[in-house]
Amino acid sequence: MQAEIITIGDEILIGQIVDTNSAFISQHLNNIGVSVYQITSVQDDRQHILQALQEAENNADIIIITGGLGPTKDDITKTTIAEYFNDTLVQDPAVLKNIESLWEKYINTPLAQVNIDQALVPSKAITLMNIYGSAPGMWLDKGNKTFISLPGVPFEMRALIEQEVLPKLQKKYKFPYILHKTLLTYGIGESTLAARIEGWEDQLPDYIKLAYLPNLGKVRLRLSAKGNNKELIQQEVEKQIQLLLPQINDVFVGFQDIEESLEAIIGKQLTQLNKTLATAESCTGGKIAAHLTANSGASAYYKGSVVSYATEVKINVLKVPEKLINEYSVVSAEVAEAMAKNVLDLFQTDYAIATTGNAGPTKGDADADVGTVFIAIATKSSVYSEQFALGNHRTKVVNKAVNKAFEMLQKEILKN
Repeated sequence: MQAEIITIGDEILIGQIVDTNSAFISQHLNNIGVSVYQITSVQDDRQHILQALQEAENNADIIIITGGLGPTKDDITKTTIAEYFNDTLVQDPAVLKNIESLWEKYINTPLAQVNIDQALVPSKAITLMNIYGSAPGMWLDKGNKTFISLPGVPFEMRALIEQEVLPKLQKKYKFPYILHKTLLTYGIGESTLAARIEGWEDQLPDYIKLAYLPNLGKVRLRLSAKGNNKELIQQEVEKQIQLLLPQINDVFVGFQDIEESLEAIIGKQLTQLNKTLATAESCTGGKIAAHLTANSGASAYYKGSVVSYATEVKINVLKVPEKLINEYSVVSAEVAEAMAKNVLDLFQTDYAIATTGNAGPTKGDADADVGTVFIAIATKSSVYSEQFALGNHRTKVVNKAVNKAFEMLQKEILKN
């Protein structure tokens, strides 16, 4: 069973927005056993949409369309879909009632005709009620193919996928069982890791595939298995993981859900241990804090940060001795360790991360080469730091430093 996703909107093609909808839909389809054959982005153009629909029908069993269902004249998706199905648009009373209810509850202006027209749907369509917006989802069958059109607003689309689309698909079709297990490794390159586990990889059963997913100092190993025998797949994947772990135990830091980050894993571990964390950031500019607080419930373990980007903030707020900075430079192991110890004391936490470095393109307050970063980890009983040379591209230096900081913290937590 294969699906194709079509995203509609000039704003995607000109780079004005990032298409996060396709990633969300792909993940959720895969979770129920549907493989995504292709993702296509098209203009708000009638002919382009018609062509994409025809190609998708030839390629896939399930076609999911997002975008182009707004009230303005450039939103032509609904009329084009009606044309593709040789259908006409009719007003759906339930959709109109939903629109009127939303307007009464949240909007104080009169309901305009363009908003009333959002209740128009192809007569052959089953409407999927959008409780968060005025554009309904639409489900149309054509022979043994299923077409589903959804609004492009991410939170509206996600609710419809989870509450309407997936249950209906699972009721209509029988899907194979798909299992993904992702192992997270740090501190080893993709090619080195591949050479190390080559023998293990060569003996994998045909129905289990291995993917390498590298990203700035970390490599995820994703095992994917697909078939009709759920119990067999689960047992074989677990067997292969147990064969793999002894070969990567020095770089393995944990299992990862398909949407789970290392910082989310760290958050769960800190919560389970009833431990807390603070950060003192210089060259990373608060990015470590941003990654941590992106996870719901972070306040249970993450207490706060001092973004000491300027030297005087390190001295006046973090109380790093000026003499230490003059002697060793602001980019040094000594300063990183002082930042970590002092922020740990400031916030009274169990762990602390500190970063100081030169992300470039100029040297700033230090003489350190561009790409030089010191990262320190402090606990109530110890502090240590590591020096890294992370290249000469500013964005990569910062992102690598963030990843390295989480890697170091993870290793420290695993000691417990």
